[in-house]
Amino acid sequence: MRKNIGDCVAERIMNLCREHNITLNKLGTICGINQSTLNNIVSRTNRCANVATVKKICDGLNISIVEFFNSEEFKDLPQEIV
Repeated sequence: MRKNIGDCVAERIMNLCREHNITLNKLGTICGINQSTLNNIVSRTNRCANVATVKKICDGLNISIVEFFNSEEFKDLPQEIV
């Protein structure tokens, strides 16, 4: 199955939680994002997080948005506009 940006964002969020040894609930508290929003992103109910949500996650984890996207999850991501 071909990965898209939403899959990669969800995977990155889960990997960041593992790296920081926190739950999605704790991430939501740190970032000021509802746990249901994070659950929807990770479960893919919400097709993709918006940039403002990703920025809140980055701010809460004290990483840059560049660090968020400069990770294995996004390597070899196919172009979505053809």
